[in-house]
Amino acid sequence: MILTLTPNPSLDKTVELDAPLAPGAVQRAVRTSTEPGGKGVNISRALVAAGQETLAVLPGDDTDPVLTALTQLRVPHRGLSLSEALRTNITVTDPAGTTTKINEPGPAFDEVRTEALLALALDAAEGASWAALAGSLPPGVPVDFYAQVIGRLRRNLGPEAPQIALDSSGPALARAVAAEPELIKPNGEELLELVTLLTGSSPRFPDGRTMEPEELESRPAEVLRLVHIAQDHGVRTTLVTLGAHGALLVPDRPGDEVLRAWGPELLARSTVGAGDASLAGLLLAAQQGQGPAGQLRQAAAQGRAAAALPGSVMPTPDDLDLDVVVVETLSD
Repeated sequence: MILTLTPNPSLDKTVELDAPLAPGAVQRAVRTSTEPGGKGVNISRALVAAGQETLAVLPGDDTDPVLTALTQLRVPHRGLSLSEALRTNITVTDPAGTTTKINEPGPAFDEVRTEALLALALDAAEGASWAALAGSLPPGVPVDFYAQVIGRLRRNLGPEAPQIALDSSGPALARAVAAEPELIKPNGEELLELVTLLTGSSPRFPDGRTMEPEELESRPAEVLRLVHIAQDHGVRTTLVTLGAHGALLVPDRPGDEVLRAWGPELLARSTVGAGDASLAGLLLAAQQGQGPAGQLRQAAAQGRAAAALPGSVMPTPDDLDLDVVVVETLSD
């Protein structure tokens, strides 16, 4: 079983336009969709779509639209009652694949709520092979929350503790690195931010220029260099999703192969949840006993399939095209 923990879930509303977003103008949507969201929630949804056993842990009342939607989708979950509504996030997509997101902060937490959510996750984790800790932290939750979860899981469950996959950003990710999760999954922008926080300086290209996420994603050798810098500060295995440029899987053991996955050009319908689908694909393949190449191929295929679907719809096996994904060794 794969556990997911989403401290700051959301109801994700996606608005599709038939023309580029024009700030200040009045535009009509051609389609709208609403799904339960948040990184961990999306991972569990993708795992359910693939037929993998999972359990989603998140705050929220049983009557909240996020949790009722999970029930309708038959996603097993445990919620922490808050007696207030979860946040709503709005995504606007256009025909060119450009995605604009507006995310609400989420309900505020105090020490009591925080400890209750941690305890709920610890109780649910028994018997899990992986625990995916994912997403932003709601207001009031301490920045080292994920580090606390990792430490408590390992102390409480000992050798039976699940392996940890972490998908977050900013200080929450940087603080959790010290707890040594087995896997992290940043995108290019999140990797840049992580290295900046770990080293205290902004990374630059060899010619001295400031690194920008879009250019970085097209330069896998530079992505690998940043991952190695992060690994010098405690980061272990890293799956870096690079949008249209595929993904890298960088092991934490020196001498193991660094793998790159890529595929033919794809017109993205919505990139919301594509990274979450990628992590779900890797965890699914790992659960099935596949090696690194198979894990990366599954991750890339699921990310591509999710990007081709509307809103944050998670792909089923019928949506995947594993054959178009190329996995190759990337030299240092």
